[in-house]
Amino acid sequence: MWRMLPKEIESLWTLFTAPVVWALHFLICYVGAAIFCEKPEFLGTDFNKLRIAVGAVTLLALAMIVTSALLAWRQWGFGTGDPPHDNPTRRDRTLFQGYATLLLSGLSFVAVIFTALPALFFTECLR
Repeated sequence: MWRMLPKEIESLWTLFTAPVVWALHFLICYVGAAIFCEKPEFLGTDFNKLRIAVGAVTLLALAMIVTSALLAWRQWGFGTGDPPHDNPTRRDRTLFQGYATLLLSGLSFVAVIFTALPALFFTECLR
């Protein structure tokens, strides 16, 4: 079976990938909107440029989170092991980490969508 990334990349750091992507997406969207609305002479006054930029950053963040979720699903054993994974074995720790990463990826996916929603509804900077 073809693998997108090697199995060695699955470590404790993969648990934090999706929440970090969401946090960076949040910062980029809201800091970018703040700068855009406060300094119109710096980036222009066309609000659609900001909306397109937020959309592009959102699609990139969602793609990264889906990749993280696929890695987590692989680490979880493609759902073959039912929770709880509470035995003190390496296999159960790996399954638990994969399951927790998958849940965090789902939460981060929804959080990225909710972070980008204001760009969908607002059509101009509010003062």
